[in-house]
Amino acid sequence: MWNKRLGVDLGTATTLIYVHGKGIVMNEPSVVALTKGTNKILAVGEDARKMIGKTPEYIVAHRPLKNGVIDNYEVTRKMLTFFVQRVCGRSIFKPDIVICVPSSGTEVEKRAVLDAAYHAGARKAFLIEEPMAAALGAGLDIAEASGNMVIDVGGGTTDIAVLSLGGVVISQSVRIGGDKMDEAIIRHLRKKFNMMIGERTAEIIKIEIGWAVPPKEEKVAEVKGRDLVSGLPKTISVTSSEIYKCLAEPLSVIVDTARIILEHTPPELSADIGEKGICLTGGGSLLHGMDEMISRALGTPAYVAEEPVSCVALGAGKVLDNIKLLRDGFLYTKRRNS
Repeated sequence: MWNKRLGVDLGTATTLIYVHGKGIVMNEPSVVALTKGTNKILAVGEDARKMIGKTPEYIVAHRPLKNGVIDNYEVTRKMLTFFVQRVCGRSIFKPDIVICVPSSGTEVEKRAVLDAAYHAGARKAFLIEEPMAAALGAGLDIAEASGNMVIDVGGGTTDIAVLSLGGVVISQSVRIGGDKMDEAIIRHLRKKFNMMIGERTAEIIKIEIGWAVPPKEEKVAEVKGRDLVSGLPKTISVTSSEIYKCLAEPLSVIVDTARIILEHTPPELSADIGEKGICLTGGGSLLHGMDEMISRALGTPAYVAEEPVSCVALGAGKVLDNIKLLRDGFLYTKRRNS
């Protein structure tokens, strides 16, 4: 009987799990609902996400990862354990886990992720950098002597990398992603309309009428929140053009970082990228006009991967199918004695 092998995209906003031989079997928000004081888990994933902003005093809906790294280790461990047990059931065979981390993660942050994986029941744990996994999941042939550029826009971070011959040539991670875009929308509405909205409402606005370039079609959304002056419920209307303007600041950081990466890329690889285009992955790449914004700013073709949200998890799954990659390209930790 072989051990189950799992590929885990432990994201700030969402956690996806790939099972060897089955594909992606779980896609849940990275949220945990706990009771204050006792830290007893009441809900995890989608059930916990529905509680954000709606809980009584004795319950807190917590997102244990921020900016792509673990913010609360204990809660992250409990969440990951819950997800792994849901996928593996009560099998006596511990799984081997490949887990994804931002390219700029420190050794301490990487060690925390590995420890969380072992506490969740892993027999062996491996780490893979998110842009590498994203490239594999997008179907790029990174093993050949040719340049490939990936921009993975996640909830907490954006990882940008140039890859060739199975390795990362140059990369950088910025702590700007979908969450910062949501925060920009919240700030805009608070400043212009004296109205407070929650994270979930901001995310819905971004998805429905948000644009990375001047909108090709003007849409209007009715937004409900709380008036900061009267404290009473309030409803306003916002347009696509407004949201485009307030998203410009966080998006400019992503563009500037991508430009720096290209400027430091060897000329031969730059030529390859100019021919192939830049691959966009991650949930943030689904923002309307994201590929067009990158293409205009960098003067290089850009396109969104076929399954951008799943790319990192799918890439971890491809690594699971190739043991040589596990041995040669990724951090490996021996079986724990304890």
